[in-house]
Amino acid sequence: MRLAGFYVFAAVVALLPVLFPTNYFVTVVGASAGLHVILAVGLNLLMGYAGQISLGHAAFFGMGAYASAILTTRFGWYSLLALATGLLVAGTVAWLLARPILRLRGHYLAMATLGFGIIVHVVMVQATRWTGGPDGLAGVPPLNLLGWAVEGDLPWYGVIMAAMLLTVWLSLNLVDSQVGRALRAVHGSEFAAQMMGIDIGRAKTQVFVVSALFATFAGSLFAHQQAFVSPDSFNLIVSVELVTMVVLGGMASTFGAACGAIALTLLNEWLVVFEDYEMLIHGALLMVVMIFLPQGLFVGLSQGARRLWAMVPRKP
Repeated sequence: MRLAGFYVFAAVVALLPVLFPTNYFVTVVGASAGLHVILAVGLNLLMGYAGQISLGHAAFFGMGAYASAILTTRFGWYSLLALATGLLVAGTVAWLLARPILRLRGHYLAMATLGFGIIVHVVMVQATRWTGGPDGLAGVPPLNLLGWAVEGDLPWYGVIMAAMLLTVWLSLNLVDSQVGRALRAVHGSEFAAQMMGIDIGRAKTQVFVVSALFATFAGSLFAHQQAFVSPDSFNLIVSVELVTMVVLGGMASTFGAACGAIALTLLNEWLVVFEDYEMLIHGALLMVVMIFLPQGLFVGLSQGARRLWAMVPRKP
C-alpha cells in the first residue's frame, strides 16, 4: 500500500508509448520531463524534507553532463564508466562542500549555493580546451548499455523512464526510512532534532550528497541523449526552474516534485512562442500557486479531492 502510487505512476509511464507510439509529447517531451523529474525529486529531498535551500543545483547537473561528454569524446571511455566516474567526482565534491556550506541558514545558504553554481558555470565557459567553451562540446557518443547503443526517441524514452522510476522508488524508500525521519526532524527544528540524538551535520551531508548524485546521474543521461552539451544548459535560470518545479508541485512530497517537473516541462513546450517572457510566466505562475495553493499543486489538489470525496453523500 505504501508504494501503491508508485505502481500506478509506473503503469502510466509504461502505457503511454503503447497508446501513443508516434506522439511527440510522449517520446521527446516525455524523455525531457523524465530528466526533470530526476532532478526535482533529488532537489526535493534537500529542500522539501531537509529544509536546505539550494540555488546552484544545476552545477551538479552540468558536472555529470560534462564528465560523460569529456571522458567519452576526449579519451574514448566506455559510457557507463564515464557515468560512474562523474558520480564519484560529483559525490566527492558534494561531500567536501556539504559541511561548510550547510552550516549556513536561510538566505546565507542560498547565496553560498548560488556562488557554487556560478563558479562551476564559469569553469564550463572558460575551460575551452576541455569543455569547448561557450560553443559547447559536440559529438557525444550514444549511451552504451552492455553492447546496446541507445539511439532513437522511443529507446531513449524507455531508458530515461526506467532511470526516473528508479530514482522515485529510491526517494520514496529513503523518505520512509530512519534517515528520512531524521531529515524531517531537522527540517522541523534542528535544536529539537539534536536533542533527540540526531547528528545534524551528518544528516545534512548525506542528503546533500544524494541530491547531488541524482542531478549528476540526470546530467550524464542528458549528455548522451542530446549528443551535445553547452554551458547554457546549466546556468542560473536552470537552477531557478528546478526550484520552481519543487515548489510548484509541493515540497516534502516525492510525487509533488515529480508532478511539478512534468507540469513545468509541458508548460515550457506549450508556451514556446513566448520564449522571451519565460521567466515572467514562471514567476507569475509561482505567485499564483503560493497564494492559492501554498502547499503546491499536487498536495493542494490531493487534499481538495479528499475533501470533495468526504462530502459525497453515502447510502445508509
